[in-house]
Order: sequence, then C-alpha cells, then structure tokens
Amino acid sequence: MSDRAFIRHVVFFSAADENDVARIVGGLSLLKNIPHASVFEVVQNSRVDELSGEVDVVVYSEFVDDAALQAYKAHPIYQQAIDVVRPLREMRIAADF
Repeated sequence: MSDRAFIRHVVFFSAADENDVARIVGGLSLLKNIPHASVFEVVQNSRVDELSGEVDVVVYSEFVDDAALQAYKAHPIYQQAIDVVRPLREMRIAADF
C-alpha cells in the first residue's frame, strides 16, 4: 500500500454511440470548474493498448483527502455533468486509490 498523502480518482467511460465521444468529453470537462481537485484531466483514450478498446474517455483527478473528494461529488456542477454524460455513456468504471 502506498503512503502517499492524496487520493487518485480515475473514471473510465465508454460511449453508447462513438459519435457522442466529443459530447462526453465536453460534459465531463464541466467538472474542471469544481475547485476541490488539486489535479484534474479529461482525456480521450488514445487507444495505444491493442488489447483493450472499451474505454473512450478517462477522467483523472487527485484530491488531498477524502473530504475534498466528497465535496467534489457534492458540488452542483457534478450533477450537471452527470445529466449530460449519463444518457450518452454505456459504461462507467471508477477507481479510488
């Protein structure tokens, strides 16, 4: 186990329709306006790994502690992003470590 003093929050998304990937990126990019993350990125998967093509978009963020992560998820912009992205996505997998 790591002794780092922050939490990494990584979320993987796949689009139900490949034509909606840009709209998913746009919806998730709303999250950058939430002030609680110390690092925040939304990127389209470059698909360099030939064995895994299921992921279209990745959100990577870092939080100083669990309270910051929970404040991020409680922010009203978080729900706005969900409202945009949920109807467009097929899969969402999150990992916190």
